[in-house]
Amino acid sequence: MALSIVSNNLLADGLKDIQQDVDTAFDLLLPVPGDTRARLVEAMRYAAIGGGKRVRPLLLTATAAMFGVDRDAAVRAGCAVEAIHVYSLIHDDLPCMDDDDLRHGKATLHKQFDEATAVLAGDSLHDLAFEILSDTGTSGDPFTRAELITTLARASGMNGMAGGQMMDMAAEGADYDLQAITRLQQLKTGALLAASVEMGAILGKVAPDGRAPLRAYARDIGLAFQIADDLLDVTGDQEKAGKALRKDDEQGKQTFVTLMGVDGAKDQARALVDQAVGHLANYGDDAALLKALARYIVERDR
Repeated sequence: MALSIVSNNLLADGLKDIQQDVDTAFDLLLPVPGDTRARLVEAMRYAAIGGGKRVRPLLLTATAAMFGVDRDAAVRAGCAVEAIHVYSLIHDDLPCMDDDDLRHGKATLHKQFDEATAVLAGDSLHDLAFEILSDTGTSGDPFTRAELITTLARASGMNGMAGGQMMDMAAEGADYDLQAITRLQQLKTGALLAASVEMGAILGKVAPDGRAPLRAYARDIGLAFQIADDLLDVTGDQEKAGKALRKDDEQGKQTFVTLMGVDGAKDQARALVDQAVGHLANYGDDAALLKALARYIVERDR
């Protein structure tokens, strides 16, 4: 019980700190100009500041901390990942994609502003991510900056998040089996989560061969995260979630829940988290926050 309380407190503090740090960083990165670009930057700020759990930046900073990385540098890299995540949500919510009206409990960007501004805000946040990573404030080592950029770009594009979104769009009415759903979610959701862990290790100068346990951890929590999301879509409270639920079922999409059932999906998510935590055994207490975050992924209610 005492260990559980310590773990919960560690996670609560970690989430609080990263949310504050990311909001502060975006506030500094996105000053509103005194010209007609103001509406664009206001839209970027609306989407990027004060919303979301910041799981990806927390994964990155927690990994980086294990290797003694400067906190400010890790937060900057975390903001780059979060900028990609936020841009993807803006575009996903558009009428041409998922056509959602609610995100994080408030109006989606195209509803609060307009569709054209939402497209530009998403594009600009995508570009901001790589501007952050290419800056010497993130790392003074050009090789580290290049590897950070390559990792995030690969996780964001056709071989990562965007490719997974394309597979998801094609899933409506399709007869996807468990293997296909797993591949879809490894790209759509898992790739950016995995990149967050990888980028923390890159900042920590961990050689590629030495990242295998962290990659295995990231792979397992990525799938667990999506299974938890599928469960929330079926059993969750829309008010707590702050977004529309039950959409996958309405669109006839196969999910982990439709293929495995609610109980089977819960069991699989827990097994993946146990496996993920096991990959961190050699890091001992240094990985306590990553272990707590893995547990949180399947226990969250939004």
